Amino acid sequence: MKEKRFELMKQYILDHSHVSLKELEEGFNVSMNTIRRDVNKILKDSRFEKVYGGVSVKEGTLVDFEYRNVENKEDKKAIAQKAASFIESDDLIYIDSGTTTKYILDYVDENIPLTIITNSLDVVLKAEKLRKANIFLIGHIFKKPTRSFVGVENDELSVKYNITKAFMAATAVSINSGLMNSDIMEYEIKRQVIDKADKIFLLADETKFDHSTLLTYADLSAVDLLITNKKFTDPYSSYFVEHNIDVLHSYK
Repeated sequence: MKEKRFELMKQYILDHSHVSLKELEEGFNVSMNTIRRDVNKILKDSRFEKVYGGVSVKEGTLVDFEYRNVENKEDKKAIAQKAASFIESDDLIYIDSGTTTKYILDYVDENIPLTIITNSLDVVLKAEKLRKANIFLIGHIFKKPTRSFVGVENDELSVKYNITKAFMAATAVSINSGLMNSDIMEYEIKRQVIDKADKIFLLADETKFDHSTLLTYADLSAVDLLITNKKFTDPYSSYFVEHNIDVLHSYK
């Protein structure tokens, strides 16, 4: 329990860039003495520095993707809100783990009847407010850095579940390499969802495009609707027309 709190505290600081000791005390519901001891350990990590009344992430620190929960937060929320508008009564939806997809349920009517399939702990916790939602959690291994569950059998999703709409995340997106992520166990879940879902929604802010990472879980052409705050020119514009990909912009 102590070690788990320590790791969650580091993640919290990375998420927020700067936090006070009082904020940590209240957020983790432990004594100030415990917070001070934990922070002293955290300060041994070169990414962090002590500041008056709290602790900060050092300027210029490259924060791992899985910790970037608040980077471009308002853009991510706007994209998620657009995605939520496509959820209808009695849908069977998959919500991927990700720093944008986790906000979708914030914008869903709590009385709508639907079935939610996910591997995201954040999505499960938010689904509690939905009174008529059936929730299926997949994956039997918990990854603390991404707050997601991974590990499924071959074709497990295809055999067990029907999915009308899948709301997908990606670490990186490009025409040549498609939808990418960096974890082989997450890759298997994403691949099976893409194969099974009737309609694929990709939620990706402008920072995700034209980068590369280890694994491609689907071609970009697999996407039915892209929701983003990025403005496109060729070759993307032509590619979307050629492959019948609709693009919905979240910016105002």
